[in-house]
Amino acid sequence: MRGRRAEDVSMKDRHRRDGAGGGKISRSLSSFSFRLAAFLLCCALFSAVALSAFRLFGVSSRPVLLPTWRNPAMNAVSGEHHLSRRNFRSTHSLSSTVDLHIEEAISFPDHVLLFLKPQSITPLTDLRCNYFVSRSTESQLSLPVISSSSHGSFVRCPIPPRTDAFNISLSLTPLPQLLPVLPHHSDHLAYAAVLDPVDNSTVVFAKGHNLRPARLSNPSSFECIFGWDFSHPKYSLSSEVISAAQEIFRCRTPLSVLQRRRHLLPSNSPFVTVRFRGHGSAPLPSIARPEPLSFPPQKRPKRHLMCVCTMLHNQAMFLREWIIYHSRIGVERWFIYDNNSDDDLRQTVEWLSTEWNLMISLHEWPWVKTQEAGFAHCALRARESCKWVGFIDVDEFLYLPSPDIKLNRLLRNFSRSPWVAELRTACHSFGPSGRKAAPAEGVMIGYSCRVSPPERHKSIIRPEALNPSLINVVHHFHLKDGMKYVNLDARAMVINHYKYQVWEVFKEKFNRRVATYVADWQDEENVGSKDRAPGLGTKAVEPSDWASRFCEVNDTGLRDWVLKTFVDPDTGRLPW
Repeated sequence: MRGRRAEDVSMKDRHRRDGAGGGKISRSLSSFSFRLAAFLLCCALFSAVALSAFRLFGVSSRPVLLPTWRNPAMNAVSGEHHLSRRNFRSTHSLSSTVDLHIEEAISFPDHVLLFLKPQSITPLTDLRCNYFVSRSTESQLSLPVISSSSHGSFVRCPIPPRTDAFNISLSLTPLPQLLPVLPHHSDHLAYAAVLDPVDNSTVVFAKGHNLRPARLSNPSSFECIFGWDFSHPKYSLSSEVISAAQEIFRCRTPLSVLQRRRHLLPSNSPFVTVRFRGHGSAPLPSIARPEPLSFPPQKRPKRHLMCVCTMLHNQAMFLREWIIYHSRIGVERWFIYDNNSDDDLRQTVEWLSTEWNLMISLHEWPWVKTQEAGFAHCALRARESCKWVGFIDVDEFLYLPSPDIKLNRLLRNFSRSPWVAELRTACHSFGPSGRKAAPAEGVMIGYSCRVSPPERHKSIIRPEALNPSLINVVHHFHLKDGMKYVNLDARAMVINHYKYQVWEVFKEKFNRRVATYVADWQDEENVGSKDRAPGLGTKAVEPSDWASRFCEVNDTGLRDWVLKTFVDPDTGRLPW
């Protein structure tokens, strides 16, 4: 009995020990299960957030290999400021096939620009601009339009007498009035963007941050934002700004935006804008969608040796002479940026393209005082097909004084030096040369007397050698590290700048200037600048001796060559 009782006690002890050990194992398993469940829950939440960012821009989560910057920062944007994009589509049934509406409205100092969608397929007649104050549903003022594009994509309206906040609409025959919209301000706006295929970055052009000319700013002070409706910040994506200079911001493009670009037309891609970093900072309003560019050729030679970029306003009357002449000396392609012209520019370009079989691209660029940004935009567009690009105005003519030097030979010689990225050419400024009226035979024949020393220079550049910031001061660009510029000898090439023409032509310079950091001539600012005419001040009043001014050297070199080369021997006429 005593033996069995001792055995029973021993068994109970073992059960207690086993029971205690089993409790430890159970608690350990329970703790492990809890940690595993927490880990799986975190993974699920992380996956849901990541997938929502991709689904926001309508792409799959499958991995895609991209050549550079494959995984840029994609942060959900938050903030207290709401920047709403308006629904411009009219509630009226305007047409059985065309739902015409105002897509964007931009208020400039002297006009309001209305972008229409879709482009009109029938002539728009009897256009009138209607203005609404505050939330009124009745128009307080109706004015005729200033002008409209020939292809029906935009309309220019006058600024109303009162400059308070206003909505604007458009009435046109045979359609009823379009839905009124509130204009953006042109000086506080992201107005254009391009997608650079070289590094998959997005280049944004924006007014409103007032960066200093010709200097790099701190890019970490800014961030780019992509989205369709900035009034809902959590549905937008932010990305790093790589460089910031003047009105040009280069940003890393979110992967989802690159993915979506393959499936959508550019008109359906997300908008992009820029804002200062920091809580509470509002992004600039934006009408900019990244425009895709062609990838520069890597192995095959570029199609054109020499191209030209220019920006102009109402200078169609000078275009024939300028383009025909430069086509004769070796320019192969032109990029013309139209800065709100209302003359027959489009018809002139079409005539030159057809009759002379020339490659001319006409690009609408309505943004006021943005020449530096426009030239940067043009350099990106020209990079794919042009080995060298010149940036000159339509009153500036490349001139090679020596008969032994040709433009294509000159450029090919410098092309052999890979470190030469810019050719700087001195400008000679010509005066009225005793004339009272504009010469019918053109500026190269009509003006032959100039100022003795050269004034400034203009540049011919290799577009792929530009600094990624795209900084330029109109006359020249900043270059990549290791790249150099060369000052051309005046015996090789100069520019004849017909700057001081007869008064009826010259006085138009007082109306507007296209450069961002150059004061308008009517402003009491930098009156002594070389960009102004000496002694004129700020008033467009013709001096009595204007016709004889700016005449120190009688220079007929280009005039003589043009008469010898271009005059038709049968008719005695010039082709322009």
